[in-house]
Amino acid sequence: MKKYIILTIVAFTIFSCTQDFEEINTNPNAPVDVQPSLLLRQVIYNYGEEMSYEGFVAGNLLAQHLTALDFNLFDRHALNSPQLGGNPWGIFYTNLRDNEIILNKSRSAETFAVYEGPALIFKAYMTMALTDLFGDVPYSEAFQGTNGIVNPKYDLQEEIYLAQDGILDNLEQGILAIQNYSGSISLEGDILYNGDLTNWIRFANSLRIKALIRISDKENVSSSLQAIVADGNYITTNAQNAVFNFTDGEPNNFRMARLRAGDFNNFVMSETIENVLTDLNDPRINVLFRPFGNTTGNEYNGLINGIDASQTTISLANYSLAGMFFRENTANLDANYMTSWETNLLLAEAATKGFITEDAQTFYENGVTQAFEYWQTELPVNYLTTTAAFDTANALEQIITQKWIANTINGYEGWIEYRRTGFPNLPAVSASLNNELIPVRMPYPAEEATLNTINYNQAAQATNGNSINVRVWWNE
Repeated sequence: MKKYIILTIVAFTIFSCTQDFEEINTNPNAPVDVQPSLLLRQVIYNYGEEMSYEGFVAGNLLAQHLTALDFNLFDRHALNSPQLGGNPWGIFYTNLRDNEIILNKSRSAETFAVYEGPALIFKAYMTMALTDLFGDVPYSEAFQGTNGIVNPKYDLQEEIYLAQDGILDNLEQGILAIQNYSGSISLEGDILYNGDLTNWIRFANSLRIKALIRISDKENVSSSLQAIVADGNYITTNAQNAVFNFTDGEPNNFRMARLRAGDFNNFVMSETIENVLTDLNDPRINVLFRPFGNTTGNEYNGLINGIDASQTTISLANYSLAGMFFRENTANLDANYMTSWETNLLLAEAATKGFITEDAQTFYENGVTQAFEYWQTELPVNYLTTTAAFDTANALEQIITQKWIANTINGYEGWIEYRRTGFPNLPAVSASLNNELIPVRMPYPAEEATLNTINYNQAAQATNGNSINVRVWWNE
């Protein structure tokens, strides 16, 4: 009898512990799941904030908007030696991973269906930036750890753009998902458009224009571009821009406002952009930069990129720092995802090349006008009739140069467009560590060789030992 009672008590105890095991062992302060609204807010903000910083400290060096006084191996094109920035691989994959969670949730629960379209569109947006920098990258097998794939293969850039679930397909599918959404639940956490799905469709169509232009040397894109233009449902005004507005105070101000002055003062105006803006008599120089310290007037001075800091003595007071937008007045600055001025300048290029039948000059002048508005600078009355007047013979150089100016701190866009078109003319850097060649791709980071060895080795072999001088597919 005693044995029976003991066994009953033990059994009851085990059953009780097992029944409450999950509740007892769950930390209420450490949630294991997250709502798509919180993830969407995080992905949009984190990507924009981090890539704007990357654009300032690394992208601006490659595009020759800024040059570095110290810690400047990256500015000298030793891209395997990132210093204050220059290794955005983790930014892409962290945010693509979180975006994939949103996408999976949108497809597994009807209450989250509204997130499918925006998640597909933002996936395409980030993927395009990733592959345009690095070329072939892990994509189709990425984020498949739960399916046992921990070493994803590198997909060809051509397939990343053109295959099912690739960039162009995801943009189209994202638009369809929004158009087919019939639920009443709003898109929460949307810090781009405050839940306005019609603006997400415009964003997607502008990204389609961008992607098609980017691969236009490889693919016949005319009919697709003409159809988008005929439909007219793309970003056409600055009010429709896909941007996140920084603030003047923490935590949402531009990172350069939070860092010590020495970090900000390490970057000065490049001689390249000084020459471009001066030749155009472009007043945006007053916003993008500030007069150098030793000037007695309103004068600007740029420094050639890629000096050897160990062999050269440079006085900060002799060169122009970046403008007040980037430190003191960051509420005037945006994290830029896609804009009307970029869209119009892309369409100006499409018209110049005969991809569409519309007037290139109209798109060009609209794009320039909107770029001045974006940078809160009054457009001089004669700017578009004198120094920046549309010239059919030099149209492509003009279009890309205007895009390059306006793309200051926008990730690595200025450098990508230079690689694609050769404009504007970027001179070799002063003390080049790359045989005076301007790089045409970012190198895969060192951690890939350790964590994804077999696939990395194949990708490295395809790029001549992970060389920064091997062109990506759309630029071959």
